[in-house]
Amino acid sequence: MSGIRVVIVDDHSIFRSGLRSTLEGIEVVGEASDVESAVAVITAAQPEVVLLDVHLPGETGEVAAATGGEAVIRRAAPAAPSTRFLALSVSDAAEDVVRVIRAGARGYITKGSSIAEVSAAVRAVAGGDAVFSPRLAGFVLDAFGAVSGETAAASDELDRLSAREQEVMRLIARGYAYKEVAAELFISMKTVETHVSAVLRKLQLSSRYELTAWASARRLL
Repeated sequence: MSGIRVVIVDDHSIFRSGLRSTLEGIEVVGEASDVESAVAVITAAQPEVVLLDVHLPGETGEVAAATGGEAVIRRAAPAAPSTRFLALSVSDAAEDVVRVIRAGARGYITKGSSIAEVSAAVRAVAGGDAVFSPRLAGFVLDAFGAVSGETAAASDELDRLSAREQEVMRLIARGYAYKEVAAELFISMKTVETHVSAVLRKLQLSSRYELTAWASARRLL
């Protein structure tokens, strides 16, 4: 999928400019820096995805009640029913994650994500998927409750993985970078990559985001 129409909502102009110039295969059709302008731009542009900071000033320049991102979603969503919202914030606080998801966001990633990861997340959300930075997925599952069947013992699935693959799986699912996993387990990054590929193949998953959700649902983190 390419050419996805996106509105960027963030109160830092340099950050918005950086995103606009580097997002891959994505058309930025509008920008906003506060709640009021965000609602107006989203209503007018009807983008497929809104990249939305969590903490935004209101019309007066003061921080909006609750979180600005939550206010934008609740006010703009009725006027833009086909638009999906993806939170992109420096905050990794559980309360921030839960508030915007309850408001209707389809995902939440942190500003520590690479441009490639942000672009991939936009495409995933535009396609109807939910996307979360690995370290945040557990907050969502805890807040909304996992299906009881998913929390049952997963020994049969874990039996597909070797002991080393299980170690790598848990670290990757917790949000560790490949370099951090290599240092933690005293193995090379190439070996980490090999194990991750094997884990995803054996569990029939396609990404580390899915792996995090899978592990969180089974209380393996």
